[in-house]
Amino acid sequence: MKNLITQMRKNYIQTKIFFAITFLFILAANFAIAQTPNQNIQYSYQFYQKLNNPVYDINSRFHSSIKGYYSDDSVLVNRYQSLMALGLDSLNQRSWLRRKLTNEHLVNFNRDDYNVYVDFLPDFQIGREFKESKTTWLNTRGFQIGGDVGEKFSFYASAYENQAVFANYITDFININQVVPSEMTGKLGEKTKDWTYASALLSFTANKHLNIALGYDKNFIGDGYRSMLLSDVAANYSFLRLRASLGNIQYQTIFAYMLDPGANKLTTDRRLGDRGKWMAAHYLDWNITKRFSAGFFQAVTWADAQPEGKRGFDFNYIHPFIFLRSVESANTSSPDKMRLGINLKYEVLDKTTVYGQFMFDEFTAKEFFSNNGYWANKWAVQLGFRGSDLFKVPGLNYLAEFNTARPYTYAHFDRVSNYAAMNQPLAHPFGANFREFLGLLNYSYKRFDFQGQMIYANYGLDPAGLNYGKNIFLDYSTHVNYYGNNIGQGIKTNLFFTEAKVSYLINPKYNLRAEIGGILRKESSSVASQNTGLITFGLRSTFRNLYRDF
Repeated sequence: MKNLITQMRKNYIQTKIFFAITFLFILAANFAIAQTPNQNIQYSYQFYQKLNNPVYDINSRFHSSIKGYYSDDSVLVNRYQSLMALGLDSLNQRSWLRRKLTNEHLVNFNRDDYNVYVDFLPDFQIGREFKESKTTWLNTRGFQIGGDVGEKFSFYASAYENQAVFANYITDFININQVVPSEMTGKLGEKTKDWTYASALLSFTANKHLNIALGYDKNFIGDGYRSMLLSDVAANYSFLRLRASLGNIQYQTIFAYMLDPGANKLTTDRRLGDRGKWMAAHYLDWNITKRFSAGFFQAVTWADAQPEGKRGFDFNYIHPFIFLRSVESANTSSPDKMRLGINLKYEVLDKTTVYGQFMFDEFTAKEFFSNNGYWANKWAVQLGFRGSDLFKVPGLNYLAEFNTARPYTYAHFDRVSNYAAMNQPLAHPFGANFREFLGLLNYSYKRFDFQGQMIYANYGLDPAGLNYGKNIFLDYSTHVNYYGNNIGQGIKTNLFFTEAKVSYLINPKYNLRAEIGGILRKESSSVASQNTGLITFGLRSTFRNLYRDF
């Protein structure tokens, strides 16, 4: 046992050194090639939908499915700068205090060879859950620092200290999963939750064809609100990301390390912390025509440690162009899990786009076409359309989407190698065994933002001690039926979710806004029901996605 612990520590240190050396080597090798620095735009659906016009312009051939975007991309730069200067008077005659409050960073250093900004990020909310006569509140104090150095290097970091009392449905989720949705674990008492959250990204543009990023953050692939391939639902994780562009093709490779605090520990030594997993994900996006694009996705996950010892990073997966399925088959001694998928987009009109995703988790053609509900035919589908300037109203954006995943999709026989991180899915927040219909409507007028959202979903929950396929953290070999598995099996449950928000943008530089919102939620089954009516008031900031719509 002592040798195992020593080896685990040694491999963990070697992994960190590998990432650091790889990144620094690429920096040094490309230092002589000049290129404008790329400032990453933190992914937030609320903000990104304001970029719809240039992103989904049929003449731009923009790689819309690979997020986050970079603010100085030639397609986005004008629109992004106009959003950052929203409401700014041309004469700039405001006082120093008013400029800092309404249109400037709190601290900003601009020099010929570098630019650095710093901001305080508050997120204060108070609310009322009516049926429970419960007061909810959120007290978040955060900061962000970002900027660029030279002509190719940019950086960003943020951190938050949080305490909160949530609505009951969120509290139930936290108590069961021991993690705050889309964030982190912490001191999660029965009522009051206390946790921290941080992110960081170092970005380097070697030349016009290659960008390298080292981060502790999230990634998103797709054109929809949800993603069945890779979403930002889970907590942050460490990754090395490379993006290569050549004409109408963009290739992205992600090597990531994630934690699984819910997995059984292999040792009683608490200093080693939670068990971890690795992921290698490759995505090729091809703009075939001005209107049509296709993306091809493959990802493999594997446990960092097994009872027989530490495995660490598998260098068989480091080559970005390798066909991972053949490598996985060659690694017969390792319990790796492969997933393949496609992402399609067609711009049917100038401002209307149809999109979809199909993800294969496991597939047996004979069983699939027999339509007999074979448990191991596991796949997920997304279909949707989105657009801007609805009814020719500038700033009125919309999205309608359908998502579904068969039972046992994203699961594995070992939960450490399933498709999840920090007790949350890496794809859809519902896990598997569900159908979902959702609609989103956004309207922006000057500094006012209006957003409405409706969701209807049905899924099958698991009775005690049985596995009907929704919980992706259960061993899929414990499936209840070999054949006859259908979406929604188990305890049939319906979910209705409606949310409306109205906000006034105070400072566009870090999305500081005064916001009022309301949620109506009803989850019902033959076993239990839960109704939520919630209204909140807040002073909020940052661009991050925090999902509460489940």
